[in-house]
Amino acid sequence: MKNINRLTEGPISKLLITLAVPIMGSSFLQMAYGLVDMLWIGRLGSNAVAGIGTAMFFINFGYAINSMIVTGAGIKVSHSVGSKDYDSATDCIKNAFFINFIMFIFFISGLIFYKDDLIGYFQLNNNQVESMAKTYLVITGLGLVFKFSNFLFTRILNSFGESKLPFKINAVGVVTNIILDPLLIFVLDMGVAGAALATIISQAISMILFFRASKEYFSIKNIFEYKLSKIREILSLGLPIAVQRILFTGFGILIAKIISRWGPDAIAAQKIGLQIESIAYMTAGGLYGAVASFTGQNYGAKKYRRISEGYKTAFILASVIGGTATILFVVFPKELISLFIKDSKTLEIGINYLRIVGISQFFMCIEIISNAGFSGIGRPKVSSTVSIIFTGLRIPIAYYLSHESRMGINGVWMSIALSSILKGIILSGLFLRNLRKIYINVKGEGLWT
Repeated sequence: MKNINRLTEGPISKLLITLAVPIMGSSFLQMAYGLVDMLWIGRLGSNAVAGIGTAMFFINFGYAINSMIVTGAGIKVSHSVGSKDYDSATDCIKNAFFINFIMFIFFISGLIFYKDDLIGYFQLNNNQVESMAKTYLVITGLGLVFKFSNFLFTRILNSFGESKLPFKINAVGVVTNIILDPLLIFVLDMGVAGAALATIISQAISMILFFRASKEYFSIKNIFEYKLSKIREILSLGLPIAVQRILFTGFGILIAKIISRWGPDAIAAQKIGLQIESIAYMTAGGLYGAVASFTGQNYGAKKYRRISEGYKTAFILASVIGGTATILFVVFPKELISLFIKDSKTLEIGINYLRIVGISQFFMCIEIISNAGFSGIGRPKVSSTVSIIFTGLRIPIAYYLSHESRMGINGVWMSIALSSILKGIILSGLFLRNLRKIYINVKGEGLWT
């Protein structure tokens, strides 16, 4: 294993930005898979977009479950690297890949056997949309074995302070996807199945590159020689985040059920809006990886003042990302939505979505870095609890505001914006409070350095 401990020494702002920028790039590239698919699928019409959008709710459910392993392993590895316990880091990595594979087997089995019930839940009343949704769900689901592994590779390498390597590998995958999408969708006339297959091939190539390139940092041989104690540690640390994301996905499905009352055009508009919004979300999500790794290593090294300084730097970066997104979404919603779809009804709904959700982008980014801070200090339960409560409130608020006598479908968008604003304010306050508690506890021991 390559001994990397670069986040506990040196100028904080430079280190954090140097780590964050490639991670942001990697997150953007991961988002680009869906964005590229949507750009091409949008040319097939709103039904095709609605089909993919419906299937993606359940694919996202898989990502949420996978986050338990990715987050837990990331916390353990960063703490081990910070304390220079590399044997523990190696052991953790091996067990993380074992449980990652087992989880994929169970998840894909569920998707294949229950695909009719899952898609049927939305009562789309459109055979074409339902058929495309099932096709995309199964094919993309089979490719999750690569996606799950790539998420884990990326987070572990970030925990070593290595962010450029995942960026380069993810870039190769995205370029491959860009080339394959039009070829499979239109030239070979495979439609949504072609989009799904293009993503699978691209992710498979990325996984092969990760396996080869990561050997400089760690080995993942003999993954079936697992230790239950290590698996429990990984899962216990990752469980709060996973529960949070699983419930978020569930809340998203319930929101989609409300939206389905306005038909496939509304579902398509939300899916396109989410893809555009993910530009800000995934960029800030890259900052999450940097903050979590930076905080985790310094927490393991007991350098608590660096954690505080790192959070301040991240707050400024998050403010820039969120503020830029707000300006773009509020001022140029038509230009952004029209890149994906030309249907007038879908376009109108999508414009309103971006304008309303756009006002909450700053707070969403602050929520993300606060979540990262809690993850880094090994206290993800705090942020998860707050996020679950206020995201869950979207459902009753959406039901109330979306009544035709009030705001209609715009009430659903408003419920999303309000919850994001509240989460950003509350979580940032709670994280700063936790840092003050750490300061009080260790000041007398001379550890606040």
